[in-house]
Amino acid sequence: IVVDPGVALGYKRHGLLPHPVQVAQGERIRRKIVEELSRATDVVISHFHGDHVPLPNANPYQLKAQNVTLRENVRIWAKGPESMSRNMLSRSRELSSVLKRELPKAESKKEGIFTFSAPVPHGDPHSRFGTVMMTRIEDHDTVFVHASDIQLLHSPTISFICGWHPDIVLASGPPLYLPWISFQQRETAWHNALQLADNVDTVILDHHLLRCARGRVWLDELPSHVVCAADFMGVPRRFLEAQRRKLYRTVPVPEGWHEQYAQGTATTKKYRDY
Repeated sequence: IVVDPGVALGYKRHGLLPHPVQVAQGERIRRKIVEELSRATDVVISHFHGDHVPLPNANPYQLKAQNVTLRENVRIWAKGPESMSRNMLSRSRELSSVLKRELPKAESKKEGIFTFSAPVPHGDPHSRFGTVMMTRIEDHDTVFVHASDIQLLHSPTISFICGWHPDIVLASGPPLYLPWISFQQRETAWHNALQLADNVDTVILDHHLLRCARGRVWLDELPSHVVCAADFMGVPRRFLEAQRRKLYRTVPVPEGWHEQYAQGTATTKKYRDY
């Protein structure tokens, strides 16, 4: 089962394009996703933002849908058109065309080991980012919930997850790097993180939360069974997006490198073992 097979590196942070060290890691992850998709029996798409799906018109740091090969009998479970912008609806149709597959709506469905939620807010319910679909997977004696991009900003969503009685939850933490995240929203996210911690054996918070150094501090102040993806996987933490400015200072980038990379005349070879 592959959930949200997309890659994006934060096209601009602090006015800087992705550092080649991060681009090199993005290449490695893209290759892994393409490999896993080629043998996946099921693919879940929680929503159609560019860091969650292959894109027909990908930028140099994303995953091109044209590079994806799926099994003939693969099952796709996708978010439906509710609360989608015109741009996202168009992206859904384009992706379906490139993959030569229907992307059937899965929201509110239950089939076999899968249960899918109705649409829930992408972060704050009053934001312009629409909704996402959450996924519950019951495998033997373990219940895993993927709660992509909820950002812990909507308390009814957290209560709904707890009602699914998961053993493991993977969710996006709050986007603390955004200047318009209010004090009240931060308090709501903190309360909701603690509610998940009280009800779930393992909580994995990642994605938006760890795009800035403050997110790491925020995470480490939570109970010890609330971890990031790297902790859960037993690999070193590498906050490459949060450390973009530091990377530019310590590992200088040749002038014109990004333009050359986009044209295929520059590579990440010298940055891969950083």
